[in-house]
Amino acid sequence: MNRSLSSAFAVFGAAGLLLPVASPSSASAPAAQAAPSEQAVSVLNGDFADPVMRGDGPTTVGIDFWTGLNQRYSPTASGRTDGSHGVALQKDGNTLQQRLRGVRAGAKVTVTYEDSPAVSKECTGEQVVNGQPYAVTGSGGSVREVTTAGDPDRTKGTPGTGQWTGRSYEFTAGENEPLLTFTSRITDSRTHVTCSPMIARIRAVEVPQALDKTVDKTALGTSEAYKGNDRESTLHNAAAACNGENSCTFRPDTRMSFRYYDRARVVGEAYINCTRNTLEHSRLLSYSERSHDSIAQTYAAANLPLNEVAKLPTSGVRAEDEKRIKERPMATQFALAYERGWQRPWQWFSSDERTVVERIQPGEVSWVELQPSRERVEGWFVSKKDDYRLHAVIDAPSRAVPDRLLQRTGPMSEAEKQRCAAARPMTTTPVGADAPASTSDKGLLKTSAPTANAARSVHRSMSLN
Repeated sequence: MNRSLSSAFAVFGAAGLLLPVASPSSASAPAAQAAPSEQAVSVLNGDFADPVMRGDGPTTVGIDFWTGLNQRYSPTASGRTDGSHGVALQKDGNTLQQRLRGVRAGAKVTVTYEDSPAVSKECTGEQVVNGQPYAVTGSGGSVREVTTAGDPDRTKGTPGTGQWTGRSYEFTAGENEPLLTFTSRITDSRTHVTCSPMIARIRAVEVPQALDKTVDKTALGTSEAYKGNDRESTLHNAAAACNGENSCTFRPDTRMSFRYYDRARVVGEAYINCTRNTLEHSRLLSYSERSHDSIAQTYAAANLPLNEVAKLPTSGVRAEDEKRIKERPMATQFALAYERGWQRPWQWFSSDERTVVERIQPGEVSWVELQPSRERVEGWFVSKKDDYRLHAVIDAPSRAVPDRLLQRTGPMSEAEKQRCAAARPMTTTPVGADAPASTSDKGLLKTSAPTANAARSVHRSMSLN
């Protein structure tokens, strides 16, 4: 049966969030969403230009943001005109690796790059005439075996000019931050270390999975931590690296951040009118909201005590959270990044009180429901050197749109009807319970007027003498 309702809005903020609005969390299916479009993926130092090299190479200095010691050549020595450097993969088993930042599991990733047989003057003609083998793979994707173009007419002692060929590799990410890996397949022990297939100008795009807005705030997923391209076994080192005033910066991922209305909950008691008259009265409502974060939930899921450096103001205890806001650098780093991005202060908790006037018809029930406005922000705490990265999802009360207060009345349930029909508590008359009243005390009792203490008598005695 439908119940009538009237809505009263408690406004917490007037500014709009520059993100899509999520449908209210409920048992019903979520509203249809547009399919995600293709988006660029950040491949750090994809031209292998850092650190700056002197001369034409080859050099074996580590390449910024990449894992693996490989031979790097200048653009000129690589035979390139776009300013990108060429990297030779050395011999069998040697790798060149980088995690693709921001890519989430399930995304369809397309990597584009160019390859060439070695330009090293150490190569003989037979080593490059039919091209050189290597493999490319991304976490969750199949290993693709590739052979570069051939470079005929090469002689040892003469550098090659590069036979660059455009390639692409597609895979579906099997994990967050999937690892892109190029692996040399040069197995001939006589081949000089610099005479190996070359890679240049790596780029990537993705089609992410549709954002799931039905995930509950108490199950925000597992946080992850990385140091460079290596996954950390715990969150502790990354959290400790951010445990300083200016140690880390929070970088929100606006694609994965949104605001929404939470499930409705009853605030205060339900008032039931069992009388034959309309009731009208006022009552005071008090309600509050807290924050949740995936870091604390990850510790809890592993049955580990929450480490001091990883504590955000999400305990749900107001005094404790106010203390954490002042003392936890990560709380400040997050709040500053949020305010810069959305031009609005962040709030970790909220509370309010208001008086509601209720008018309850005979045989009806009155109650008040709250649908709090919340927002979810996903992103990364990144250390200044960009070595430690700590993933976090934080869900908190929103200033962007008002909460919903639903003042509702409706017919009583069967249990409430039974309660209203219940007999008034009574006791019995042991003797003569069904006999008529036998007498009346009207006029039979006379009560004397009270006499004040020490009052004088109305009679006097007189002496005759």
